[in-house]
Amino acid sequence: MKYCSTCGQPVEQRIPEGDNRHRYVCISCETIHYQNPRIVAGTVPVWEGRILLCRRAIEPRYGYWTLPAGFMENAETTTEAAARETREEALAEVDIQGLYSIIDVPHINQVHMFYRATLKDGLFGAGEESLESKLFEPGDIPWDEISFPTVRKTLELFLVDMKSDAYNVHVTDIRHPMAKKT
Repeated sequence: MKYCSTCGQPVEQRIPEGDNRHRYVCISCETIHYQNPRIVAGTVPVWEGRILLCRRAIEPRYGYWTLPAGFMENAETTTEAAARETREEALAEVDIQGLYSIIDVPHINQVHMFYRATLKDGLFGAGEESLESKLFEPGDIPWDEISFPTVRKTLELFLVDMKSDAYNVHVTDIRHPMAKKT
C-alpha cells in the first residue's frame, strides 16, 4: 500500500499508539489501514458416495483439481459464499450439511472453510473458472493433481470420516508454503 484510500496521501508503516503490529498509517489524516486475513469458503460436495472436484481454469494451479471454493464476498455469510462458489465453479446446487474444516493458512493471510454438502439433484458442470468437473470415487481421487494443501487436507480428513460415517469439524493449520514441482 502506498496511498491512503481516505485522502490519497502517502502512507507509512508504523505501530499505532495502543497497537502492537505494524500498520499502514496515513501521514496526513492518520487513518489506520488494517489488513486482515481473507476467508476462502467452499464445499465438499457429494453425490451417491462420490466427491465432486473441479479442474481449475485459472491461476494459480491451472489444470489442477480442487474442491469448489473461493473468496468470500462482502455482505454474504460463509455458507452463502460456499454455495455460491459451488454454483459458479461446478454449476451445482447443494444442500449444506454443516461446517467440516477450518484451516488457517497464516503465511498467505487466509482462512479456508469447507462445508459438507450434497448435490441437490446430481447435476453439475464446468463454470467459467473450471475446465471440467467430475465425480470421483474415493479411491480414484487424483492425489498428484490436487491444487492446494488445504484441499488435500480436507479430502484426507473427509475420506477417513466417510469410512466411519461420523463427520466431525476439523480445525487445523498449514504453516508452510506449497512446494514447487520441478
